[in-house]
Amino acid sequence: MRTASATLFAAATVVLAAGSVRAQAPSSITKDMLADVAQVERKIVGLARAIPEERYSWTPGEGVRTVREVLLHVASDNWLIPATMGFTPDPATGIRGDDYKTAGVFEKRDLGKDAVVAELERSFAHIRKSLGETSDANLAKPVSLFGQSFTTQRAWLLAVTHLHEHLGQLIAYARSNDVVPPWSR
Repeated sequence: MRTASATLFAAATVVLAAGSVRAQAPSSITKDMLADVAQVERKIVGLARAIPEERYSWTPGEGVRTVREVLLHVASDNWLIPATMGFTPDPATGIRGDDYKTAGVFEKRDLGKDAVVAELERSFAHIRKSLGETSDANLAKPVSLFGQSFTTQRAWLLAVTHLHEHLGQLIAYARSNDVVPPWSR
C-alpha cells in the first residue's frame, strides 16, 4: 500500500511539474529584446523630457557629445541599425543603411528639445516595429554592420546593448546637471 501511494504521489508530482513547465515556456529572443527596448525607451525618453532644454548643449568635456548629440545619436542608430537589416528608415531622416556617415549628419542637427524628443519617439517606434517583424527563423541570416559580418541576432543584440550604453551615459549627464532620473524619484 505504501509503495502504491508513493508511486501515485511521484506520478502526480511529475504531471504537476510538467504542467508548470508548459505554462512557463520561454519566449523568443525577439520578444525578450522588444520588452527590453520598451523599458530603455521609457527611460531615455523620460530623461530627454526631464533634462532642461538649456542643458541640451551641455557636454562633460571638449570633443565629447552634448546631451542633444547623444539623444540624436540614439535616434540615428535606431534608424540605422535596422536599415542594415533591410528595414527602410523614414526617407526624411536622410539615413541610409549603406552609408554610416548619414547617421552622423542626423545627430549634428541643432534641434530644440521638443523636436529631439519627437525624433527619439519616432526612432523608437521604428526599431520596435523592425524588431517585431524579425522572425526567429531570420535571426541566423548574415548582415553587414559597420563593415563587419554579423548574424541578424547579433546585430539586434548590438542595437539593444547600444541603447543601454547611452542610457548610462545620459544618466551620468542628467546627474551632472542636477537632474534626477524620473524613475528614481
